[in-house]
Amino acid sequence: MRTHGWSGSAPATDEEAISRILDAASRAIDERGADFSISDVARTLGVTRQTVYRYFPSTDALLIAAAVHAASGFLDRLAAHLRGITDPADAIAEAVATALEWLPEDKHIGLLIMPGQPSRHTESVTSDVAMDFGHSLVRRFDVDWTGLGYTDADLAELVEHLLRIIQSFVIDPGRPPRRGAELRRYLRRWVGGAIQPSAEPTIKQPSAEATFALRTPTTHHR
Repeated sequence: MRTHGWSGSAPATDEEAISRILDAASRAIDERGADFSISDVARTLGVTRQTVYRYFPSTDALLIAAAVHAASGFLDRLAAHLRGITDPADAIAEAVATALEWLPEDKHIGLLIMPGQPSRHTESVTSDVAMDFGHSLVRRFDVDWTGLGYTDADLAELVEHLLRIIQSFVIDPGRPPRRGAELRRYLRRWVGGAIQPSAEPTIKQPSAEATFALRTPTTHHR
C-alpha cells in the first residue's frame, strides 16, 4: 500500500487504514452529522481524496460504514443495560424506550434506522443495513428466543416491527411526548404485550363440519 501522506504516519496494513478512516469519519459524524464529505475526512487524515476512495467508493458508503462501526458500542451498552431481563415483552419495552432516550445523543445510530434524516443513506427502515442492526440488537437480549418457541422468521418480523416502532416515535414523539415510566408502560402494553411466537390468526376458522352444514341446503318440513 502507499506510504505517503497520513500526516507522516502511514498505516501498516489496509485494515489499519480502514480503521483510521472510519475513526475520522466517526468524529465528523459526531460534529456535523451526515453533513460531511470525503474531502473532510481526507483532510483530517492528511491524505488525498483518492486514497479514501480506494477503500470507500462514495461518501454514503463511508458514512454507513462509519455508522455500523460505531453501532457496536451502542449495542454493547444497550445489552449491558438489559442484562437479566428474560421476559420478551419486558425486554422489548425497555430496549425500545432506552433506544429512544439514547438516540438524540448518538448520531451514528440515527443514520442506520432513520433513512432520509438528513440524507438518503438507506432505502428504508427495512433496508439490509437497518435490519442487520435490528437483528444484532434483538439477539443480544437475555431472552431465550429458541426456548420460547421463536423461529428465525418470527425474529425477522419482530426486528422489522421494532424498527418501524422506533422510527415512528422519532418522527412523531407524541403531544406531549411520553417519557420515562409512562413511555415504558405504553410500550409494555401495546408493543411488548403483542409479542408472541408464531402468532395464530385471531379469527377462528369454522370447522369442516360447520362449513359443510353451511353449504348444505336446509330441508323444511310442513
